[in-house]
Amino acid sequence: QVQLVESGGGLVQAGGSLSLSCQVSGFIVDPYSICWFRQAPGKEREGVAAISLYDDSTYYTESVKGRFTISRDSAKNTVILRMNSLKPEDTGVYYCAFSTTTVAIYDIFRYDMNYWGKGTLVTVSS
Repeated sequence: QVQLVESGGGLVQAGGSLSLSCQVSGFIVDPYSICWFRQAPGKEREGVAAISLYDDSTYYTESVKGRFTISRDSAKNTVILRMNSLKPEDTGVYYCAFSTTTVAIYDIFRYDMNYWGKGTLVTVSS
């Protein structure tokens, strides 16, 4: 069993920044990836960014490229999503997820995740 706890959400003005953290604990088996998803009100959940903890490869959905950065702090078993130049359309509940699927990181969102966090709300005001 793996537990994921997100933190760092909040209210920010457009153009601002936030950092989200995903604390990973439990029975962790390598290799694995950590993914960030978001769900805006009335919309389907979408994959935002992912990182392979095997080779540090990363992937971003087109709408966040150049603005979001995913990284890890191995000492703290934490994956961080740094979000800059936030837009109102970035508003939503952000979830981190754990995947043991061994595919190229740019394909990771095609597969089911093994574990999910409960999410953290990000609200970007215009």
